Amino acid sequence: MPDHRPEPPSAEDALIDWLRREAGALGQGIGDDLATLEVSGALALKVDQQIAGVHYPPDLDPALVAARLLAVNLSDLAAGGAEPIGAMLALSAPADYDHRRFFRGLLRACRRFGVALLGGDLARARTPSASLTLLGRRPPRAHWLRRSGGRADDALWLGGPVGRSALGRELVRRGGRLRGGRLSLPAAVADEPGLERVGRAALRAHLQPKPQLELGRWLGRRRRAAAIDVSDGLALDLARLCRASGTGARIESEVLRWTAPERRLAEWLGLDPLALALGGGEDYVLLFALPRGVKAPHPALRLGEMTGSTQLQIVDEDGRARALEALGWDHLHA
Repeated sequence: MPDHRPEPPSAEDALIDWLRREAGALGQGIGDDLATLEVSGALALKVDQQIAGVHYPPDLDPALVAARLLAVNLSDLAAGGAEPIGAMLALSAPADYDHRRFFRGLLRACRRFGVALLGGDLARARTPSASLTLLGRRPPRAHWLRRSGGRADDALWLGGPVGRSALGRELVRRGGRLRGGRLSLPAAVADEPGLERVGRAALRAHLQPKPQLELGRWLGRRRRAAAIDVSDGLALDLARLCRASGTGARIESEVLRWTAPERRLAEWLGLDPLALALGGGEDYVLLFALPRGVKAPHPALRLGEMTGSTQLQIVDEDGRARALEALGWDHLHA
């Protein structure tokens, strides 16, 4: 009598079946050809990617890569004043890639931020590459944030300190890693008295960015605001904010000053702290403008003001102003 037992699932089908079970209620379209949602109100879309060898070292923990992929996307939703709904993932990786560890990291991050995993696509490739498309919505009684909402004489604010992520990126380049919640610093840094604590903080700033969704929602409820997230470098993203708003800017270098241990670590690594703060990028804090007299919530830092010219200036600790070069990352050039 012929054996009519069903064929075992392919490796891809087995992974998708496992992912559907792992995701539970969080996975609303996993395994189908498309995801369906019934939503109302104004919606936002955002896509970003992380490529091994470009955005992170190829040996970085897949769970960390996944969580970071979601965080950098969420940062752009924050800059628009949106709150997340769901995500679609396209993941390409070698056959022996630890897909399950990647998805566990992604699902853990999705649960933390209330993001449904709606589905996506899997493919085999020589180099791991992940692209995430996020769907968000405008909160009730709020408006979208735009880069063009600034005006001359507005106060400029930063959602937090900048440059630490670039410091952490250099430590990653030298071998620093985070896996399973455990940080490992390059041996030379770990052995240097007084540098271990700030080195660990810099690694976390780079590897575990924290999207400022609550700050974005707060800004979206203001009468007027302009915002951008600092992903490519403070100076470059400030230039973009001002160009969209038709203004210039004058910022204070003192606001960007690091602690003595942080400066010591940067100098020990042969890096300029101010250059990292202005052009290091990947900080994922919000840079925003508010009408003068409106105070931003803690821990935002008052950076300077927008001006009626189109010039960008930075004022040093002695009160001298100089032109601010648009330092930062250009993704289309080396």
